[in-house]
Amino acid sequence: MFQDFVVARSDRLLRTAYLLTGDWGLAEDLLQESLTKAWFAWPRVDEPEPYVRRVLVTTYTSWWRRRWRAEVPSASLPDFPVRDDDAGERAELWRAVRGLPARQRAVIVLRFYEDLPVAEVAALLGCGTGTVKSQTAKALAKLRVNESIMKELRS
Repeated sequence: MFQDFVVARSDRLLRTAYLLTGDWGLAEDLLQESLTKAWFAWPRVDEPEPYVRRVLVTTYTSWWRRRWRAEVPSASLPDFPVRDDDAGERAELWRAVRGLPARQRAVIVLRFYEDLPVAEVAALLGCGTGTVKSQTAKALAKLRVNESIMKELRS
């Protein structure tokens, strides 16, 4: 049942949406729109979690393309919430991840936060495993500039 799925999985999906967007409000909007799309297809869905995750990433990519053409970035960023002692390093990591191109950001979030195998990330993004590997390598190369970021990725 769709309602049971939403209750059980919405927190994790919201965190994934936040890591993609970098903004809690946008993450909630992204998740809501993705769940609405999934609801319409629900009777035909065999595997709900991968399907909804793919809808989430596809919707994010569509938003990013629209925003890229329409909005001008702000010079100031909102404060990142601090929750523990190493929050500064974690905040630095996610600021750097948010600075990646949309495709690379999606690959990093799905591979390292969602801990999905390369083949599943490729299926979610609608590309080949080689593309996922190359996008991962490019993203990690950009993140390697800062050693504290690499330390956080390894942990």
